[in-house]
Amino acid sequence: MRWWTVIELKVPGDRLISFMEYEEMRKDSDERLEYVDGVVYMSPPPRTRHQRISVKLSAKLFSLLDGTGCEVLTAPYDIELAGGEKDEQPTVIIPDLSVICDQSGFTDQRYIGTPDLIIEIVSPSNQSYDLIFKTNLYQKNKVKEYWIVNPILDNIMVYTLDENDQYCLVENEKEGIVKSRIIEGFEVDVQAIFN
Repeated sequence: MRWWTVIELKVPGDRLISFMEYEEMRKDSDERLEYVDGVVYMSPPPRTRHQRISVKLSAKLFSLLDGTGCEVLTAPYDIELAGGEKDEQPTVIIPDLSVICDQSGFTDQRYIGTPDLIIEIVSPSNQSYDLIFKTNLYQKNKVKEYWIVNPILDNIMVYTLDENDQYCLVENEKEGIVKSRIIEGFEVDVQAIFN
């Protein structure tokens, strides 16, 4: 079983799914559905190790950010990215963890805007989705910092945007301390996260 799959919906002329069609699909589904460039992606619930890592990271972030005006949100929570071209369809993703400091984008259903930090936890069958697809998507939408937590290799990679809005790999560690460049005080012991 794959961790993520593309849902193929047959529509006249094999066209891409519109955002309104995606919203209708969401009404009839309890699945975690993401929408990017007219394609719907589905993720089954995470596995045990994934959840343990997510809880450790979210607890650390919650403790650090409590009372600062920034907050951490965990999946399943929708983020409608707002950093792309103005005439594009919305992009809705469900990151494992998001840190949001600009409170103006919250609605009852989702956050509309660009998180300051996104953390994705890789699963064996979705490596290319997080390592390539989402890295490009988050760079395009100007997410300031993107962490890829990889329990397959027991390493953490940290990308930050440079002055040209291109990602630079600033951390790629299997041991020691990894630090955020944008969330002051957020640092993790790599081995402790995976144990």
